[in-house]
Amino acid sequence: METGSQNLMILEVCIDSVESAIAAERGGAERVELCGDLLEGGITPSAGMIASVRRHVAIGLFVMIRPRGGDFCYSDLEFEVMQEEIRQARQLGADGIVLGLLNEQACIDVARTRQLVELARPLPVTFHRAIDMTPDLDAALEDAIATGAERILTSGGAPNVTLGMSQIAQMVKSAKGRITIMPGSGVSLETVAKLAAATGATEYHSSVRSEIPSPVRFRKEGMVMGCAEDREYTRFAVQEERVRALVRALKTIGDRR
Repeated sequence: METGSQNLMILEVCIDSVESAIAAERGGAERVELCGDLLEGGITPSAGMIASVRRHVAIGLFVMIRPRGGDFCYSDLEFEVMQEEIRQARQLGADGIVLGLLNEQACIDVARTRQLVELARPLPVTFHRAIDMTPDLDAALEDAIATGAERILTSGGAPNVTLGMSQIAQMVKSAKGRITIMPGSGVSLETVAKLAAATGATEYHSSVRSEIPSPVRFRKEGMVMGCAEDREYTRFAVQEERVRALVRALKTIGDRR
């Protein structure tokens, strides 16, 4: 579901649930990036989750392919898992794939990434924020292009797009239309206008989500199922109204270009 108007400003919403997918679609997002475990930065969602999201929304569905949290240097067995996950995502109706592989020097693993890009075809591939962990973003940009990926999701090598704004602008300029540069991490109604003016980017990635309290009334003291404290009774979900407001802001920006 690629779109091709020069003035069209596209919003991709990062999600980890069917409810958030529906909210993103109702809010006017162009597509969603479906992940599992966003507390880990996003890993491959389950087959059941992919199938359910596909069943409930018609907008673009890009699926994260990441076998675990942590670094992006994968073993041969993990690489095998990633290949199988791509095959499953295609079979379940994904419109695109999101992935990123680095080597031991934290540079893009061009050869293995290219293998996965070829395996994903005809689905487009986004090289995700693993690029922000590389030592040289200029070199990484050229490496990402060499893999055959169609876009890069980046915060400009910084913790968020506000801090990485100048680098994102440089990446857009250096890409010269060879690959789409999509800013992500901290894209919001408050930051998007300045970000768009500084970078000229046409695609934006945002979580647009809020904390939702658990409906569970009984809270067992001292019991924790995971490593994070105060996590058992906290949920996060995309808010339709926030998506709609961000889409409206992007449309205004696009109309003025």
